[in-house]
Order: sequence, then C-alpha cells, then structure tokens
Amino acid sequence: MKIVVTGANGLLGRHLHLHLRAREQYRAGLVLLDRESFNDDGWLAQALEGADAVVHCAGINRDSDEVVEQGNRQLAERLTAAMERVGARPHLLYTNSTQRERDNPYGRGKQAAHRVFVEWTQRQGAQYAELVLPHVFGEGGRPYYNSAVQTFCHQLAMGEELAINGAGQLELLHAQDIAAEILGAIERGRTGELRLQGRAMSVASAAGKLIDMHRSYANDIIPDLRDRFDLQLFNTLRSFLYPAFYPRELKLHSDDRGALFEGVKNRNGGQAFLSTTRPGITRGNHYHFNKVERFLVVKGQAVIRIRCLLDDHVEEFHVSGNAPAYVDMPTLHTHSITNTGDDELLTMFWSHELFDPEHPDTHFEPVLEQQ
Repeated sequence: MKIVVTGANGLLGRHLHLHLRAREQYRAGLVLLDRESFNDDGWLAQALEGADAVVHCAGINRDSDEVVEQGNRQLAERLTAAMERVGARPHLLYTNSTQRERDNPYGRGKQAAHRVFVEWTQRQGAQYAELVLPHVFGEGGRPYYNSAVQTFCHQLAMGEELAINGAGQLELLHAQDIAAEILGAIERGRTGELRLQGRAMSVASAAGKLIDMHRSYANDIIPDLRDRFDLQLFNTLRSFLYPAFYPRELKLHSDDRGALFEGVKNRNGGQAFLSTTRPGITRGNHYHFNKVERFLVVKGQAVIRIRCLLDDHVEEFHVSGNAPAYVDMPTLHTHSITNTGDDELLTMFWSHELFDPEHPDTHFEPVLEQQ
C-alpha cells in the first residue's frame, strides 16, 4: 500500500511517519512530503501517482492573518490539482481542527480547505475522511506553536515562569493516538467526518500537572504514570528535558560497611532487573513509543548512546559504577549501552511497567550504522 503524508516534518506528520514506519507492511510504500517537496511539481506528481491513501497534515498555524487564511486553502487546491493531473484517486484523509467553525483566519482557512476536498471528492468519486482534531501534543513539538503543553514543557526545562491563561480551556490528544486513528481509518476505508476525542481540562490544570511532574522528577521521583494520558504528558516533558537533564547523579551513602544509593523512586511500581555485560559487548539498539526506561550502571564502565529517530546525531553519556548516575531513555530515540571497561559490567534496568511479551513496546533499530 502506498501512503503519502504531507506536512511530514510537522508534529503530527512526524508522529504518523514513525507510527507507520514501525509497521513493516507499510514501510516500503510510505512517501513523505515536506514543504520543499510538496512545492516541487515533479516531486509532488511522482509521490501521488499510484497512491492508495493521502494524509494531508500540512497546514499553516502561525503567520499573518492573510497567509493563515489563504494559505491553508491554497495547500488544498495545490494537492487536489496535482491529484487530478496524474489521475490519482486515493483515499484522502484531511487532519482538520475543532477550530474550523471559528470565525477567525485559522478557522476560516481550515474550513475552506475542507470545502476544496469535498468538491474534489464529488468530482472524482473518491473516498474522503475529515479527521476533526482537538489540541495536539507530543514529543518533538514546537513551543509557542503547536500547543500550550509544548510551551509549558519548554518553559519548565528552561527554568522559566509559566505564562498561564487562567480562563483557557484545552482538549488534549497525543499525536500517537491520532496516528493510530488515521491508520485505522485507512485500513477500514472510513469516510465522512471523524471527530477524535481528547482529554478536556483547563489550561491551568494542564500547567499544574506538568509543574507537579517536573518538581517530582527534579527530586528524582518518577510521578504516577498509571493513567496513559499522564504517561504521555510526562514523556512530552522529558523530551524537552533531554539531553541536558542527564546523566542524573545519585547521592552515594558510604561508611565502613560499604555504600548505598537509591536507584529508583517512583509512585506506581514498575519492573527492575540486573544484567551483566562482558567487555566490548553492546546491549539495547531499540526504541520505545511509550515506555519509560532507566539505565543505571552499578559496577563497571559504560557508554550510553542515544539517537533520535530520523536523525543522525548521537548523544553519548559515559557512566560508571563508581559515581552512580541514571539516564532515562527518551521515547522515540533508539538507545544502547556498551561495556567500555576491562571487567564485567553490572547494570540495573528499570521500566515504569511490567514487561508484556504480547505488547513489548520495543522496536529494534541500531543506534550506530555499523551495528
């Protein structure tokens, strides 16, 4: 199946890319259009030829009123004109917004784009689904652009005071939940208006949750993550703390008997295990969508390597059992640990949930190309 995603570098487009990329049956047919390739007639035509589904995530959120209103409609017109030129009649899915009914430049522009797609559908007899989305948040978002959540996470990470609109209301939905709904709509051939529901709360409540999480984590205590929504908020917060927050040194209590340190403090359990690794051997080379995973060297020397998916840059954290310090793996980053010492390495691994072999949330990908 050939699936084309516009706006592939945006928050939702990137999460949809990663969601599909993790599923082998969709990887080969996935075509991604960023702003440059979308604006190139040749690239756009090649992408659309033979497409089974097109997910239109491209949009303009921040600019002058005229650009926001006219630009979203123009993006839709360019896409439909290109599909007509190459004779493509894919299942078209448009990520619209709950703000579409508002009488402002963004609302009018998003609604105008929807009308363009409806008219194209009627002319071509094609399938069309309008996904009406609430406020989208998730790892990799931009502060002061995507969502108040992204802005709050950035401000907390930078030690800034949060600018809270006390009267504001939010309906929050994580980008990976939206990606799952999009894939489900493609697989089931769904059409018409699809209104996705998020978690309703005030701006002040969202800020309060994040402040509490940050305060707890800054004191090396994992917050309660039994609610999936809280887990998603925490992972978004951690994405802004990374990499500067790590490694986190732990206080070592020593006396004549030996030494003691607190490896994990959390409010909802999880699972821990110890692992030995021979010199020169690497463990890991995988990533997670949701799991909070901690690496903590108890004895020996190691290097922890972490690479953000779709990026080449690798962060390295050199850690030692002589100075215990943990690194919590950010979601959507592939990671590994290598024994760099001459002796056996002893590492404690911890995750916020019990391992489920039916749903391991563990996806193989080398951190380094030669691995």
